[in-house]
Amino acid sequence: MTVWADVVGQERQVEPLRRASTEPGAMTHAWLVVGPPGSGRSSAARAFAAALQCPDGGCGECQACRTALAGTHADVTVVATEKVTISIEEVRELVALSQRAPSGGRWRVIIVEDADRMAERTSNVLLKAIEEPPPRTVWVLCAPSAQDVAVTIRSRCRIVPLRVPSTAVVAQLLTERDGVAPELAYEAAAAAQSHIGVARRLARDAGARQRREQVLALATEVRGVGDAVLAAADLVAVAEEDAESATAERDGAERAELMRTLGVEDASRLPPAIRAQVRQLEEEQKRRATRAKRDVLDRAIVDLMSLYRDVAAVQLGALTGEGVQGDGVGAAGAGVPAAGAGAAAAPVEWINVSHAGRIRELAGRSTLADTMRSLDVLATARERLASNVQPLLAVEAMIVGLRPRTSS
Repeated sequence: MTVWADVVGQERQVEPLRRASTEPGAMTHAWLVVGPPGSGRSSAARAFAAALQCPDGGCGECQACRTALAGTHADVTVVATEKVTISIEEVRELVALSQRAPSGGRWRVIIVEDADRMAERTSNVLLKAIEEPPPRTVWVLCAPSAQDVAVTIRSRCRIVPLRVPSTAVVAQLLTERDGVAPELAYEAAAAAQSHIGVARRLARDAGARQRREQVLALATEVRGVGDAVLAAADLVAVAEEDAESATAERDGAERAELMRTLGVEDASRLPPAIRAQVRQLEEEQKRRATRAKRDVLDRAIVDLMSLYRDVAAVQLGALTGEGVQGDGVGAAGAGVPAAGAGAAAAPVEWINVSHAGRIRELAGRSTLADTMRSLDVLATARERLASNVQPLLAVEAMIVGLRPRTSS
């Protein structure tokens, strides 16, 4: 099994990285790996780093491969920010590190997993290091798309575009590697829209599936403004709880480790110099919690968008398999016409396989114009969250916008 085994469904896309790791003439010193969430950007970057360190181009068995993939190789540095942005101080440290020769490996590889989270002035600090790297330094940047990275940076990188793997490929991975039952594996892969990490969590965590059910219920259970306000408060509270549970244990361990390193036993009485270091750690943890909370909310919005996408597909008569009838009537039943002559939609698969009833209900009581309006509302909510709008206000406005319009 080679280092590329975890880069699922990207055989053709990662071929430039494979060749660069074995053919000196195909190598360049700055790469930009782009693809939507779940496409495996970070997996491809780590596999590339391992292949560069491996004498055999990525055997997957040697110590260089194992340590590079595990993130413990001395000459492979991975920056995966859990905060809202990558700070300029972090990038300056990376630039200084990039000037050093590898300590024992073949290359010094620096992976920046969230290159889209750099402000312009931060990107400018990185620019010089990417333009003129030392002979044995390789930069591997990752972002959702090339347009998410400053033009001065992407113009100096070789771009490797990834795609979202198919639902069947992800389901097969869950079945073979995680032992998930095939039916559940397919349902989780479809619900996650082939995002491998999300699919694995949905397949293995019943609580995650239940929380997703609660989010999708917002589409049919909210009837008025009062319901919307209460639902928004609940959704934000769940996001805060998820973020806290995901970070609390790590926060405590980091604080304990800092105290041990500083030789402090009584945390209630800290000298001023030490207090400043503790405060800095707390600020970093707070930013990380903010990022985690926004990520949970963004995922919830993506889940809702997937539901309305299925509704639109039903209204257009475009869903394959269960729910598509051949008599000119859409899966929602009477009153929802399938795509007629001259307007036939290309067949698409269900995302929310287990929510066919809710999807038919929504498709039957609304028009395609209503569905597209709801998708616009959800897209606006994502933009507001990304622009640092207060989460509760953004979610309240979103759910109010989703409630059914009263007939005149």
